[in-house]
Amino acid sequence: MIPLTRITFDPGIMGGKPCIRGMRVTVGMIVGLVASGHTKEDILKLYPYLEAEDIDEALAYAAWRVEEIEVPIASGSA
Repeated sequence: MIPLTRITFDPGIMGGKPCIRGMRVTVGMIVGLVASGHTKEDILKLYPYLEAEDIDEALAYAAWRVEEIEVPIASGSA
């Protein structure tokens, strides 16, 4: 996984959800817009304070999270 420099986490912004550069724009919002058929150009017109690289990183982060697997850790007592 390449380092993601545009995805931030702050409990004081959007409840700690992954956001774009500390703004109140979540990765989920970007993914939802793309999933509903909006192009990168559409999104950049709707949110002119975003940059194309923000969208690319949001999608890369979302793809990485989908592939992540949580493995429960067994306790020491049996």
